[in-house]
Amino acid sequence: MKNKSDSFWKKKLTTEQYHVLRENGTEPAFSGALYNNHQTGMYCCAACGQELFSSDTKFDSGSGWPSFDSPVNRENVILKDDSSLGMHRIEVICKNCGSHLGHVFDDGPKKTTGKRYCINSLALEFKAKA
Repeated sequence: MKNKSDSFWKKKLTTEQYHVLRENGTEPAFSGALYNNHQTGMYCCAACGQELFSSDTKFDSGSGWPSFDSPVNRENVILKDDSSLGMHRIEVICKNCGSHLGHVFDDGPKKTTGKRYCINSLALEFKAKA
């Protein structure tokens, strides 16, 4: 899926999703539909459906974006240095389709991984557990 054209993604995604997933954008804090989601289930890539995060790892970071302490499988994401905006961050990318998901920081819950995967709601599709 990484080799799909821009026209493919523009047809598949909403304008807002395209901006986040394909242009490395960020949705405004506290605006995402999944920020306050507390259902049990799986968070998948909105572009390709790859399973990314379990609701078991979601926590309220107060940051304004859905936050997770770990991916469901570390092999499903790529972590990449990001020096945009005049600061160093680690970008989180879907390994299956190459879409931008958000960033990971070292200020997550110390009792688990210590990581905070700060992910855009627009980059995710939630599948509730049946």
